[in-house]
Amino acid sequence: MVEETSDPQQGMSNLKSLELLLDVPVEVTVELGRKRLKIAELLALTKGSTVELGKVAGELLDVRVNGHLVARGEAVVINDKFGVRITEVASRSERVRNLNA
Repeated sequence: MVEETSDPQQGMSNLKSLELLLDVPVEVTVELGRKRLKIAELLALTKGSTVELGKVAGELLDVRVNGHLVARGEAVVINDKFGVRITEVASRSERVRNLNA
């Protein structure tokens, strides 16, 4: 995060530091829900099996970057592809708390 500063030199230094990170690839995932299965249950899955997830229909989806929660949103379809519309961004304190989880 780039902090605001009244010193123009410091502000430029912060922006240049941030530019170093702009090309770093990260993994973004959208989580519909989770389910814990026993190995026997996992092995019993076949084509057409249904796994009930812990989230309720209509509940916001978790958007994670490198496994850490950063936002929540709703599923959308754009040109026959699934997407996610961000409806809330995790607060800074929540993102920091999730780094330690």
